[in-house]
Amino acid sequence: MSTSSSPLSCTAPVPAPSRVGPFGPLRVRGGGADRLRRMLRRQRRAAAAGLALAGAALATTGLSSADGGAGPPDDPPGAGRAPVRLVSAPVRIADPETVRLLRPGDRVDVIAVGDAGDDARVVARGARVAKVPPASTGTGALVVLSVERPTATALLGAGTSGRLAVAVSDAN
Repeated sequence: MSTSSSPLSCTAPVPAPSRVGPFGPLRVRGGGADRLRRMLRRQRRAAAAGLALAGAALATTGLSSADGGAGPPDDPPGAGRAPVRLVSAPVRIADPETVRLLRPGDRVDVIAVGDAGDDARVVARGARVAKVPPASTGTGALVVLSVERPTATALLGAGTSGRLAVAVSDAN
């Protein structure tokens, strides 16, 4: 070995040792993934609770695509109309034999016929038959239709001013 100076020797002065200033302890915030998981879990629970409440509300109101309004049956689903509230309207039909042919769930058009027989107009289109009570001894026959409230008012008004007839609708 030689005693010559090594290329790593440095002639520059070395700085004096210094102290690190006082500071608070470092707190590493681990568990960010745990917080994210907890937050997502809470949001999933809230979404599931919201869906359960919406399902319960729909089940109690009885809304479905087959609830049958008195409007035209060829409307596309979700045509932007507000949900309609249906009522049961008892209607006396002039011909009891026609009523015998009806079953609950049938769709009918209700026609009001004037006393002279020349003034006929359609009062309700595509009304759903809700119930066909047993025949009575009176004139005509009773049928209960599920229609919107304004249509029910028109049906009852037409029944007092003339005779009513039904025609089975093509919507069946």
